[in-house]
Amino acid sequence: DADRGSPTREEFDRLNRSLRRVSPRAIAFGVIRAGLHTGGRLSDGIRLGLETGFDSGSTLDYVYRNQISGITPLGKLIDWFYLNSIGWRCIRIRKQHLERFLSRTVIELRKSGVPVRIVDVAAGYGRYVLDSVREHASSVDRILLRDYSDINVQQGTALIGERGMQGLAHFEKGDAFDRKSLATLQPRPTIAVVSGLYELFPGNDLLRQSLGGLADAIEPVGYIIYTGQPWHPQLEFIARTLPSHRGHKPWIMRRRTQAELDQLVEAAGFRKVDQLTDDWGIFTVSLAQRAA
Repeated sequence: DADRGSPTREEFDRLNRSLRRVSPRAIAFGVIRAGLHTGGRLSDGIRLGLETGFDSGSTLDYVYRNQISGITPLGKLIDWFYLNSIGWRCIRIRKQHLERFLSRTVIELRKSGVPVRIVDVAAGYGRYVLDSVREHASSVDRILLRDYSDINVQQGTALIGERGMQGLAHFEKGDAFDRKSLATLQPRPTIAVVSGLYELFPGNDLLRQSLGGLADAIEPVGYIIYTGQPWHPQLEFIARTLPSHRGHKPWIMRRRTQAELDQLVEAAGFRKVDQLTDDWGIFTVSLAQRAA
């Protein structure tokens, strides 16, 4: 019940409350928001975040590509600072950790004679999955990328085409919290990826639906790779200044302790195997195996 009563829930509720208009913090965050909407637009990355949400698949793909771009030299300088903020640097480390676990599970399943069928239930553009399997493409039987966003489906499908992976990978629209939709995936996946999704939703009921559907779908001895965010040094800055992809409402996140997240995964029927964490302790990537 940590989503209903816990220090992280209290923190989330506090971030949802407006600051007093004349308080120093409210003024400071107001100045930052104004700066983002004026000079910040010279940065292609900030402009994209303002248009699509800083938690959108489009923004995440921009951060993964990590190519400085902006209007005028000043815009490029702003973009450099933006892409090298601590959160985005750790997001790219998270991508490396995801790729490491994907490569590891592909190799282990293939050695065991188990078909390698990957599903990413909230793939964004799907770049990290496609990047990770390039070296193991001959060992992978199928890749299914899913996302609720039409833009992500279109861009992800285009990325599959650019990589020449149409015979291996497919992108479709799907709800990562629809238990029935996940439970009836065919052919049954042996590796599921859930990256950067659960961190965006404060309640645990949605996570139980998602994890339950994946547990029903994944073949015994298959794996789930999932991410967490137990801590973030810019949590209030993000909540007070950055719009999300959901109607441009403030991007407010409820942190989950690693224990809370792992308990939800275990309750769904998985056994945790390993975990990777960046040096700042912001993002975790965990590997768990479906109980036989």
